[in-house]
Amino acid sequence: MTPVFSQIESWLKADAERLRLLRVLADLQLPDAWLAAGFVRNLVWDRLHGHAESTPLADLDVIHFDATDCRPERDRSIEMTLAERAPGRPWSVKNQARMHLRNDDRPYRDCRDAMAHWPEMETALAARLTAEGELEVVSPFAQEGLLAL
Repeated sequence: MTPVFSQIESWLKADAERLRLLRVLADLQLPDAWLAAGFVRNLVWDRLHGHAESTPLADLDVIHFDATDCRPERDRSIEMTLAERAPGRPWSVKNQARMHLRNDDRPYRDCRDAMAHWPEMETALAARLTAEGELEVVSPFAQEGLLAL
């Protein structure tokens, strides 16, 4: 693991609310599911800027990869389940198995591959708790720019 990802993991482990939200997502046992984008990026920038309070999140970007059910209705159903388990949060779920169509790309292999096509490198970052409760951070990029602000 890179020093960048180790630092991000330690910040996530110290953030009780982000860990709670990661547990809520993990409990759904969705295939290749992550909390991504601002969920991780904002935490890093808040820490680097010395903010005592977390910047409010405009949304909680959940990405997952399920080629067996690419219907947008499935994502809305997942959003409703997440909202029941963590009310008052702006959940936004996108199955990356269909997003290549919207972006006019070749089909993605998984969430990490999908993030490689996102427009902002520092946002192409995600975290999850594994079935064993281990924290994982992933990005298709090294993310040195993220720590450089």
